[in-house]
Amino acid sequence: MLFLSIIIFLVLMIPLTAIVLDSDVGRALARRLGSERPSASDEARLQNLEKEVRYLSETVTSLQEETQFIRQLLEKPESQPSLPSGDD
Repeated sequence: MLFLSIIIFLVLMIPLTAIVLDSDVGRALARRLGSERPSASDEARLQNLEKEVRYLSETVTSLQEETQFIRQLLEKPESQPSLPSGDD
C-alpha cells in the first residue's frame, strides 16, 4: 500500500511541477538563476568567440564571391578563337 501511495504521489507531482515551472513564479526563478555576472574568463571567451564568428563570416563572404565569379566564368565563357589546324 505504501508503494502505491508513493507512485500516486509522484504521478501527481509531475503535472504540478510543470504548472509551477511554467508559471510567472517559475519564470522569475529561472531569470534569477540565469542572471549571474559573467566572470573575466567568460568575457575573454566571449570576445574570442566573437572574433572567430567575425573571421568565419568574412571567410564565408569571400567564398561566396569567389564561387559567384567562377560560376559566371563557367556559365558565360568568352568565345576564344580556335587554334589553327596543323595542315599548313
